[in-house]
This record gives sequence, C-alpha cells and structure tokens, in this order.
Amino acid sequence: MVILSSFLRRVLWLDAASCLGMGVLLAALAGTLGGALHLPVTLLRESGLFLLLFGFVLAWMASRAALPRWLLWLVILGNALWALDSLLLLPLGLVVPNLPGEVFLVAQALFVALLAMLEYRGLQAAAAQPA
Repeated sequence: MVILSSFLRRVLWLDAASCLGMGVLLAALAGTLGGALHLPVTLLRESGLFLLLFGFVLAWMASRAALPRWLLWLVILGNALWALDSLLLLPLGLVVPNLPGEVFLVAQALFVALLAMLEYRGLQAAAAQPA
C-alpha cells in the first residue's frame, strides 16, 4: 500500500476533474465537436463516456488515505497509453482532423502525459517515505 501524499492526492484530484470535465464535454457535444474538429463523433462520444467513468474512479482513489501500488501504476500506465494513442491517431491516418482537431488531439495528449509524469513522481516520492 502507498500512503497518498498531499501532492499525489492533488494530482489525482486534478486528473479526476479533467476527466470528468472532458467527459461531459465530449459526451454531450460529440456531434458539434466532431463537425468542428473533423473527428469521428463515435470516437468523441465513447471517449467521453469512458472519461466519465474513469473520472469517478480517480475521484474515489483521491479520497482514500492509501492505495495499492499496482492501482496507481495502472493509472500512470493508462494515462501514458492514452497520450501515446492520441498522438498515434495522426501519423497512422486513423483520423483526419482539420488543424483545430490536430491541435486538440496534441494538446490533450500532452496534458495527459503531464498528469502521468506527475503521478509517477508522486508515487516515487511516496515510495521513498519511511513506512
């Protein structure tokens, strides 16, 4: 078990809030955003629904005093994969967004990668603390 530091707890809350906010935005406005960004509506809507669920899980995690190390690693790796997959959509030609759509994909990928890095640093710092 890892005792959550205030830093790691704040990063988890930030991750939860960003997932919930983006989830609501994508799920509710998938049609509008899909047209504006030239991104598939289904991809946006389903991503939004996933983010809502993930955001609630993260909020639950942030409210705990301690969590299993494997669960924190799952979040870190999940965020890293989300960021990587978001970036790979472009060169693999899986989506063909317009410029604002490309900026959207890259910006959210960079933000999620930053969250993964901060969560990793928080986990490493917690692991260095004496039990």
